Amino acid sequence: MKKIMTIAALGVALAVSGCGKSENAGGTVKREAGNWKTDVKLVKFEMPGMPPEAKDMMTKQFESASGMDQCFTQEQVDKEDIAAELAKGPGNGSECTWAKKDVSGGKIDVAGTCKANGQTVDMAMNGTMEAKKTDVTVTTKGKAPTGGDMEMVMQMTSTHTGPCKAGGASAT
Repeated sequence: MKKIMTIAALGVALAVSGCGKSENAGGTVKREAGNWKTDVKLVKFEMPGMPPEAKDMMTKQFESASGMDQCFTQEQVDKEDIAAELAKGPGNGSECTWAKKDVSGGKIDVAGTCKANGQTVDMAMNGTMEAKKTDVTVTTKGKAPTGGDMEMVMQMTSTHTGPCKAGGASAT
Protein backbone atom coordinates (compact mmCIF):
# COMPACT_ATOMS: atom_id res chain seq x y z
CA MET A 1 0.00 0.00 0.00
CA LYS A 2 2.91 2.36 0.74
CA LYS A 3 4.23 1.98 -2.84
CA ILE A 4 0.76 2.70 -4.24
CA MET A 5 0.53 5.88 -2.18
CA THR A 6 4.02 6.89 -3.40
CA ILE A 7 2.77 6.68 -6.98
CA ALA A 8 -0.34 8.67 -6.04
CA ALA A 9 1.67 11.29 -4.18
CA LEU A 10 4.00 11.64 -7.16
CA GLY A 11 1.07 12.42 -9.45
CA VAL A 12 -0.60 14.80 -7.01
CA ALA A 13 2.62 16.69 -6.27
CA LEU A 14 3.42 17.14 -9.93
CA ALA A 15 -0.05 18.29 -10.83
CA VAL A 16 -0.29 20.74 -7.94
CA SER A 17 3.19 22.20 -8.45
CA GLY A 18 3.08 22.20 -12.22
CA CYS A 19 -0.03 24.12 -13.06
CA GLY A 20 1.00 27.69 -12.66
CA LYS A 21 2.61 29.17 -15.73
CA SER A 22 2.38 28.87 -19.47
CA GLU A 23 4.19 30.59 -22.28
CA ASN A 24 2.19 31.27 -25.42
CA ALA A 25 2.08 33.73 -28.31
CA GLY A 26 -0.34 35.93 -26.41
CA GLY A 27 1.94 36.26 -23.39
CA THR A 28 2.17 34.49 -20.08
CA VAL A 29 -0.84 32.85 -18.46
CA LYS A 30 -0.35 32.93 -14.69
CA ARG A 31 -2.42 31.73 -11.83
CA GLU A 32 -4.04 34.58 -9.90
CA ALA A 33 -2.75 35.21 -6.38
CA GLY A 34 -5.14 34.31 -3.57
CA ASN A 35 -6.83 31.25 -2.12
CA TRP A 36 -7.07 28.14 -4.29
CA LYS A 37 -9.21 25.10 -3.52
CA THR A 38 -8.11 21.77 -5.02
CA ASP A 39 -10.41 18.79 -5.49
CA VAL A 40 -8.98 15.35 -6.27
CA LYS A 41 -11.05 12.54 -7.75
CA LEU A 42 -9.86 8.98 -8.32
CA VAL A 43 -11.29 8.22 -11.78
CA LYS A 44 -9.75 4.79 -12.36
CA PHE A 45 -7.67 2.42 -10.30
CA GLU A 46 -6.67 -1.01 -11.55
CA MET A 47 -4.23 -3.27 -9.75
CA PRO A 48 -4.22 -7.04 -10.09
CA GLY A 49 -4.53 -8.88 -6.80
CA MET A 50 -5.56 -5.86 -4.74
CA PRO A 51 -8.41 -6.68 -2.32
CA PRO A 52 -11.60 -4.60 -2.74
CA GLU A 53 -11.22 -3.30 0.85
CA ALA A 54 -7.81 -1.82 0.03
CA LYS A 55 -9.19 -0.19 -3.11
CA ASP A 56 -12.07 1.29 -1.09
CA MET A 57 -9.59 2.61 1.47
CA MET A 58 -7.53 4.26 -1.25
CA THR A 59 -10.63 5.85 -2.80
CA LYS A 60 -11.52 7.29 0.62
CA GLN A 61 -7.99 8.67 1.03
CA PHE A 62 -8.34 10.53 -2.28
CA GLU A 63 -11.74 11.86 -1.26
CA SER A 64 -10.24 13.15 2.00
CA ALA A 65 -7.59 15.04 -0.01
CA SER A 66 -10.33 17.00 -1.81
CA GLY A 67 -11.15 20.47 -0.64
CA MET A 68 -7.54 21.38 0.18
CA ASP A 69 -7.08 25.16 0.40
CA GLN A 70 -3.77 26.86 -0.37
CA CYS A 71 -2.83 30.52 -0.31
CA PHE A 72 -0.58 31.77 -3.11
CA THR A 73 0.92 35.22 -2.60
CA GLN A 74 1.62 37.56 -5.50
CA GLU A 75 5.34 36.96 -4.94
CA GLN A 76 4.88 33.17 -5.23
CA VAL A 77 2.80 33.53 -8.39
CA ASP A 78 5.37 35.88 -9.95
CA LYS A 79 8.15 33.32 -9.33
CA GLU A 80 6.27 30.28 -10.70
CA ASP A 81 8.09 28.48 -13.49
CA ILE A 82 6.44 25.28 -14.68
CA ALA A 83 9.42 24.21 -16.81
CA ALA A 84 11.72 24.34 -13.77
CA GLU A 85 9.15 22.52 -11.59
CA LEU A 86 8.76 19.75 -14.16
CA ALA A 87 12.52 19.36 -14.47
CA LYS A 88 12.90 18.89 -10.69
CA GLY A 89 10.08 16.41 -10.25
CA PRO A 90 8.05 16.27 -7.06
CA GLY A 91 9.48 15.96 -3.57
CA ASN A 92 12.95 14.89 -2.56
CA GLY A 93 14.72 11.99 -4.18
CA SER A 94 12.57 11.75 -7.29
CA GLU A 95 13.43 12.49 -10.87
CA CYS A 96 11.43 12.68 -14.05
CA THR A 97 12.41 12.47 -17.69
CA TRP A 98 9.86 14.12 -19.95
CA ALA A 99 9.27 12.87 -23.50
CA LYS A 100 6.68 15.60 -24.01
CA LYS A 101 6.36 18.98 -22.24
CA ASP A 102 3.77 21.08 -24.03
CA VAL A 103 2.51 23.73 -21.64
CA SER A 104 1.22 26.57 -23.79
CA GLY A 105 -1.93 28.36 -24.86
CA GLY A 106 -3.76 27.39 -21.69
CA LYS A 107 -3.20 23.66 -22.33
CA ILE A 108 -1.15 21.08 -20.45
CA ASP A 109 0.12 18.01 -22.32
CA VAL A 110 3.04 16.39 -20.50
CA ALA A 111 4.28 12.78 -20.56
CA GLY A 112 7.33 10.97 -19.29
CA THR A 113 8.82 8.58 -16.77
CA CYS A 114 9.36 9.31 -13.09
CA LYS A 115 11.44 7.44 -10.53
CA ALA A 116 10.92 7.71 -6.77
CA ASN A 117 11.68 5.36 -3.89
CA GLY A 118 12.91 2.63 -6.22
CA GLN A 119 9.78 2.71 -8.39
CA THR A 120 9.47 3.73 -12.02
CA VAL A 121 6.14 4.93 -13.40
CA ASP A 122 4.98 6.33 -16.71
CA MET A 123 3.08 9.53 -16.11
CA ALA A 124 0.94 11.74 -18.33
CA MET A 125 -0.80 15.01 -17.45
CA ASN A 126 -3.42 16.55 -19.71
CA GLY A 127 -5.72 19.46 -19.09
CA THR A 128 -6.30 23.16 -19.12
CA MET A 129 -5.15 26.12 -17.09
CA GLU A 130 -6.49 29.60 -16.74
CA ALA A 131 -5.83 32.47 -14.34
CA LYS A 132 -8.61 31.25 -12.01
CA LYS A 133 -8.91 27.52 -12.73
CA THR A 134 -6.83 24.47 -13.62
CA ASP A 135 -8.26 21.09 -14.56
CA VAL A 136 -5.69 18.32 -15.01
CA THR A 137 -6.05 14.56 -15.48
CA VAL A 138 -3.00 12.63 -14.25
CA THR A 139 -2.49 9.06 -15.50
CA THR A 140 0.19 6.83 -13.96
CA LYS A 141 1.10 3.36 -15.14
CA GLY A 142 3.65 0.98 -13.73
CA LYS A 143 4.32 -2.42 -12.25
CA ALA A 144 2.12 -3.30 -9.30
CA PRO A 145 3.76 -4.51 -6.08
CA THR A 146 1.26 -7.40 -6.28
CA GLY A 147 2.53 -8.33 -9.77
CA GLY A 148 1.18 -7.33 -13.16
CA ASP A 149 0.44 -3.82 -14.41
CA MET A 150 -1.14 -1.01 -12.42
CA GLU A 151 -2.99 2.01 -13.80
CA MET A 152 -4.35 4.97 -11.90
CA VAL A 153 -6.19 8.00 -13.29
CA MET A 154 -7.02 10.98 -11.13
CA GLN A 155 -8.57 14.32 -11.92
CA MET A 156 -7.44 17.44 -10.10
CA THR A 157 -9.41 20.64 -10.34
CA SER A 158 -8.10 23.79 -8.66
CA THR A 159 -10.25 26.89 -8.47
CA HIS A 160 -9.41 30.42 -7.31
CA THR A 161 -11.86 31.18 -4.49
CA GLY A 162 -10.87 34.75 -3.60
CA PRO A 163 -8.36 36.43 -1.31
CA CYS A 164 -6.24 34.33 1.03
CA LYS A 165 -8.07 33.32 4.18
CA ALA A 166 -6.70 34.50 7.51
CA GLY A 167 -4.62 31.71 9.02
CA GLY A 168 -4.87 29.64 5.80
CA ALA A 169 -2.17 27.29 4.60
CA SER A 170 0.49 29.01 2.54
CA ALA A 171 1.85 27.26 -0.52
CA THR A 172 5.60 26.70 -0.41
